[in-house]
Amino acid sequence: MFSRKVMIDQIWLWVGFNAFVLAMLALDLGVFHRKAHIVSFRESITWTMVWVALALVFNSVIWHFYGSQKALEFFTGYLIEKSLSVDNVFVFALLFSYFAVPPTYQHKVLFWGILGALVMRAIMIAAGAALIVKFTWIVYVFGAFLILTGVKMIVKREEEIHPERNPVVRWFKKLMPVTATYREGRFFVTEHGRRWATPLFVVLLLVEFSDLIFAVDSIPAIFAVTTDPFIVYTSNVFAILGLRSLYFALAGVMDKFHYLKIGLGVVLAFVGVKMLLAHTAWKIPTLPSLGVVVSILAVSVVVSLIRPKKMSPATIVPNVMN
Repeated sequence: MFSRKVMIDQIWLWVGFNAFVLAMLALDLGVFHRKAHIVSFRESITWTMVWVALALVFNSVIWHFYGSQKALEFFTGYLIEKSLSVDNVFVFALLFSYFAVPPTYQHKVLFWGILGALVMRAIMIAAGAALIVKFTWIVYVFGAFLILTGVKMIVKREEEIHPERNPVVRWFKKLMPVTATYREGRFFVTEHGRRWATPLFVVLLLVEFSDLIFAVDSIPAIFAVTTDPFIVYTSNVFAILGLRSLYFALAGVMDKFHYLKIGLGVVLAFVGVKMLLAHTAWKIPTLPSLGVVVSILAVSVVVSLIRPKKMSPATIVPNVMN
């Protein structure tokens, strides 16, 4: 049983961290991106470095107050989530291209999309932690699921995405009419006495939906590293907060790392095996796990650069709002 003091300290820890996150988001939207603009490569790299630096500073705080093991768990979870978020970047690029989202408004979509993702992931992490505490066998379900997902990523590397077939889009169009064109950076407009959604809001819905799908993979993967809800949550949050800047930094060069998806599949499969071995004599410690994950990602990046992908003629996709 936790003492009353420990429980109060835990509450303030959660409150303090979330206050910091909200302050950073307010600073981002209210100061640095108050006016819609095209995010340059230099700006995206700068913000990527800022978020990585903040994560490392937080990691050092964890090390100081909670010891090296907790710090190692945070860093491993952060690295896994950060690497898996590359798939999110690829999907964002496809969605923005498919719906011809003007570059000026892409940051706004990602800002609100990631804000919603933080809420969804907090709920999923709380549910996952509760399940593991109540049903210890659930870790084996998570492990098997991650192995199957990893194998699927390795085998089925090229997967077409058809936003117009998405059930979320179909459901929403029955609920509310959607304008044929964008209305500057607005999600909703009132025209002819009727409330309309814009294609920008449809893209936002798809961004939220895609992150929900990816969270189903990534959150169990971090539970393989640690079952501490605070470590799982904070490592997730730091990786997600840097996702917008990572998108603008990598969107133009994603094709250069075509073997990375295979690497991510291998990482998921490895993490799944780690989960299955968690309560056996062959349990894999956190530090060797970190080394394996880093090695897999490094090899996939190097091989991608050594063996460039053959370029195929670009295809033009229609605007589904017409």
